Amino acid sequence: MSVELPLWRALTGYRVLTLVYTLCLVALSYRKYEHPLVAVGYMGALTVWMALTWRRTTSPERCTRHFLIADLGFAVGGILLTLLVDSRARIMDGAPTLPSIWAAGAVLGFAIKGGWRWAAVASSAVAVANLVVRQELARDTIHNVVLVWVASVAIGYVVEVARASERTLARALQIEAATRERERLARDIHDSVLQVLAMVQRRGAAIGGEAAELGRMAGEQEVALRTLVAGGLVPPARPGTARPVPHEADGDGEARSVPYDEGAAGRAAASGSVPSAAAGEPCDVRALLAPHAGAGVTFSEPGAPVVLPAAAAAELAAAVSAALDNVRVHAGAGAHAWILVEDEPHAVIVTVRDDGPGIPEGRLADAEREGRLGVALSIRGRLRDLGGSAEWVSVPGQGAEVELTVPKGAAPEGGKRGKATA
Repeated sequence: MSVELPLWRALTGYRVLTLVYTLCLVALSYRKYEHPLVAVGYMGALTVWMALTWRRTTSPERCTRHFLIADLGFAVGGILLTLLVDSRARIMDGAPTLPSIWAAGAVLGFAIKGGWRWAAVASSAVAVANLVVRQELARDTIHNVVLVWVASVAIGYVVEVARASERTLARALQIEAATRERERLARDIHDSVLQVLAMVQRRGAAIGGEAAELGRMAGEQEVALRTLVAGGLVPPARPGTARPVPHEADGDGEARSVPYDEGAAGRAAASGSVPSAAAGEPCDVRALLAPHAGAGVTFSEPGAPVVLPAAAAAELAAAVSAALDNVRVHAGAGAHAWILVEDEPHAVIVTVRDDGPGIPEGRLADAEREGRLGVALSIRGRLRDLGGSAEWVSVPGQGAEVELTVPKGAAPEGGKRGKATA
């Protein structure tokens, strides 16, 4: 993700290429110098310096402040040494200095390492050295000085902006990862702890006596825990947390005080047939959903295995279980539900439909704004983490239908993220 690394590589290439160019210039002007041996000596020292330090500009860790100062010293020293090597006439005619355009590489190193302020200081030092050599404000001298100064400051500013953007992106990715972990933990709590607390509250109220006080305390803890989870203050959970307790929840996510019923999905989980989220082997979705079939649930499946990664299959089965719980609570004991499994080329689609009264318009959105967890996390959150979607269709008086789509190869916390619509 580093924005700087390509810049450092480009600087290394620039220094090498400009050294070759400068050596060619000195070779072509050898006979024109007043003291050619001094020019050869400087170029030899510069070549040795480059051979010993070329790796210094390949990464920000290697390019230290001391190296940059020494590199700038070679550039400024070479510019000033031109007064001794070349004739006054050639200098005034615009002959290049000894380091020529190689000197810009030292300035660019300051720009990439320290930003525009460092670049301004380094380019000013090079500018002063060039003005001392020319001893007058010639047009071409001013042009070159301004060009180096503006280019280095601009590159330094761009580097600072890129670093700030990189830090912002890293922070955003950390927040996104933490949010997804919190949502997954919230689903676990909703599917287990909150349901048990609701059951304890109902049973305690029915028994009376000291049990009633215990039920009241359980109800208070349920409200406090629900508020904590909805507010996003729960620390992240370990990946692959199992969902051990079957649940009863209403369609808007609020835990209801209904009799605890270890249904087909619960028996499957208790028997160990539901794979853990850490399992990586393929799993037939039909084997996880078939136990739901019964007098009130019709299960339709393809004739061939419907394969998903075990973790994705477990998440999909848990979402279907939550949808059936909503049917039992809202549509009533006499309602009938249908489960349809479709194996598409790139995705597995499971549709859960019932013949109940349907979901009032806007009820799902209202429940999510109120911080209720059933649909928002137990169904929609699971599918979103798999890169899939959960889509509801409901007509008052004609039942409700939820279509759960999981892309093949999906696994919790992996793959691309999908959208979930209601």
